[in-house]
Amino acid sequence: MIKKILLTPFQKFAKIQSASGILLFAATAIAMIWANSAFSESYQSLWEYKIGITSEDFELNKPLILWINDGLMAIFFFVIGLEIKRELLVGELNSVRKATFPLFAAIGGMITPFALFYFLNESPETANGWGIPMATDIAFSLAIIKLLGKRVPLSLKIFLTAFAIIDDLGAVLVIAIFYSTGIDWNLILYTLLPFIILAYLSFKGSYSGILTLILGIVVWYLFLKSGIHPTIAGVLLAFTVPISQKIDISSFKHRLLSVVRRISKSEDPDIPVLAKEQVEQIEELEEIVNKFNSPLQKLEHQLHGWVAYFIMPVFALANAGVIFSSDMVLDTPLILNLTLALFVGKFIGVSLFSYISIKLKLAELPEDINYLQIVGISILAGVGFTMSIFIANLAFSGSPTYMDSAKMGIIAGSVISGIVGYIILRISKNVSSS
Repeated sequence: MIKKILLTPFQKFAKIQSASGILLFAATAIAMIWANSAFSESYQSLWEYKIGITSEDFELNKPLILWINDGLMAIFFFVIGLEIKRELLVGELNSVRKATFPLFAAIGGMITPFALFYFLNESPETANGWGIPMATDIAFSLAIIKLLGKRVPLSLKIFLTAFAIIDDLGAVLVIAIFYSTGIDWNLILYTLLPFIILAYLSFKGSYSGILTLILGIVVWYLFLKSGIHPTIAGVLLAFTVPISQKIDISSFKHRLLSVVRRISKSEDPDIPVLAKEQVEQIEELEEIVNKFNSPLQKLEHQLHGWVAYFIMPVFALANAGVIFSSDMVLDTPLILNLTLALFVGKFIGVSLFSYISIKLKLAELPEDINYLQIVGISILAGVGFTMSIFIANLAFSGSPTYMDSAKMGIIAGSVISGIVGYIILRISKNVSSS
């Protein structure tokens, strides 16, 4: 019973991410077809259409694609921050024993693709793309795993999710440290006040959605103008959301039973509307439930669907449309480099570091997982679509040639990794783990 209760949130998470992966694939296909159809001009003009506010003293006017990449993706990163905080406090990363195996896998999955890219890269102009192959797209990966059904044990899905979340944390740090330029530290200092207010409220166990939204917009704007990518604000804000409830489960059960008894006593089956006493008890019940809910868990649940079913597909639709034409210029070495860094780099990094951690007895291989399945998951980790394209936009923002080439390499590496990883996982079920 306890195991079922613990696994249900992850199973819901995996289900949402799997469906999101299918939508991502559809959005990518639509973007590629639309960008190369007779309506390609409308594809380009849509994302370049400027939206914003302009006045004498204030201006915030950006193309639609930047509102997506800087605005909507800040919400995406906010949810990633909530996931990371939850995993660190109560999830698969909340103890050394739990975190060791996915931690080693994630370290290998970040270092090796970076090293392979760096080794293969010969042009100083493309050297800034080293961070592109470091992250794993959890939605696409879980969507592929869903196709395998019961061939993949739940512990393997949890392993993939855990090291992908650590990958995301690594990618966030890389973006904050290496892909933010010309930083205005005065503006960053101004963000300390909103953060201090939210952190103090979190420490006291208090949470206000409206206040978090208002101060979050202020912090996002200051980050936008400071030179640090505004999506980092989303991650930092997530860590100010408290995870604990205002009342414990014992008090909740006692008060809940008390309300139910009072509602039962005021029951009148002949009247189709609620009595005054019942309305009061229901209001009290709502108050009790709100106090018992974890603010972090509730917010993550509310936003997860929006991110999975709207923000990520819209991001793919806006960014995956590489336009092919007779005068198109692509950088073939960059395409091959990123393809290999994602496919070979992730495969070697995740599988090798996982194997080393087990052989050195720093981690344990779960009983229902075999080494071939680890190899399959390692290859599947090369599906780096969403975060990789996001970093490519930062790395090559001034060069359409390199940006299109990077996207081609990301798509190629992700497709190869997805197909090969699927095949290996499909044949790995009956292989002995000894």
